[in-house]
Amino acid sequence: MTVDTQVANHEAVPQHGHKLGVFFYVWAALLVFTGIEVFLAYQNMEPVKMLLILMALSVVKAALIILFFMHMKYESQRMRRVLMPVLVICLCLMSMFFADAVRIIHLGVR
Repeated sequence: MTVDTQVANHEAVPQHGHKLGVFFYVWAALLVFTGIEVFLAYQNMEPVKMLLILMALSVVKAALIILFFMHMKYESQRMRRVLMPVLVICLCLMSMFFADAVRIIHLGVR
């Protein structure tokens, strides 16, 4: 019997063993990424290059948080398929602010 049919029939679904060591490694990785972001904030780098690096690090950090601390890694495939469109909609809504950010850069406000 698959997990989805067990959930549909309200049967007990075996839980995955959440090893504490994995969470410490993920936490350490998040700490290192945050340290890199703080270090980059004090560097004299052109803003576009810094923004791209910081956004890439933020995406990696968000993925780690969602997968491990929000336990999406251990969820069923059905749950992942439900939540992916929500993530895409949120990203589309957030992208509406990029045009305003470009306008501010062209005005010379820093």
